[in-house]
Amino acid sequence: MKRIVIMCLVFLVSFALYAGDIASFANLGFSDDSRYFMFGVYGIADDGAGQYAELYLVDVPGNRFASGGSNKAVYDEPAMPGQDGFGALITLYRDSIDRTKRYRINHLRSGRLLYVLVDGDTPKPVLTFRDFETGRNYRVELLQSTFGAGESVSASFHINLTVTASDGAETYHTVGIPDYRRAGVRSYRIRWILSSPDDKSLVFVVEREQYADVGVNVRYMVETVQLH
Repeated sequence: MKRIVIMCLVFLVSFALYAGDIASFANLGFSDDSRYFMFGVYGIADDGAGQYAELYLVDVPGNRFASGGSNKAVYDEPAMPGQDGFGALITLYRDSIDRTKRYRINHLRSGRLLYVLVDGDTPKPVLTFRDFETGRNYRVELLQSTFGAGESVSASFHINLTVTASDGAETYHTVGIPDYRRAGVRSYRIRWILSSPDDKSLVFVVEREQYADVGVNVRYMVETVQLH
């Protein structure tokens, strides 16, 4: 019995250390011409009081939100055991269906996955990999800086990308805004890298660790780059 009690205490301490608002990411697909990418972020507030959802529509070549491309909602409906906030995303999506149709988002065109950071793995400072579909080789370096601590923390990042084509020609890209500090953010990591359906662009799904009173909050954003 004493061993069970100790194990329960260890679990509770671990939960307290990592407690926070851990969001989920949803790839909602590209437009038929691969110009636009839609994604969602959803979860449950760390106090369990409500469910939230965020919908974003990105102009991929421009690496910016499309017109009206950001929509957020918090719902007072309390989360029941086993829920993860996905219902909030579906509700927000339903209310945004006109925009989805206007930009011709095709949920079956989700792009090709080129890289994924597996849960528990330590992110590498430099990623190198080959896309066998296109013959391209990629070198991806995420550079970040953190300023301050606690409630006043902020952080900036950008990605240095080198693309080597099948004929050996190299191109270089700076993805993101190097000097832009996001308030409340402690660190960044690349969670997924997608190739657009037409193979002309990349989408970097970036995980942000944000300040929380207890533990850490996790959110997602994307950076995009057109290769040619």
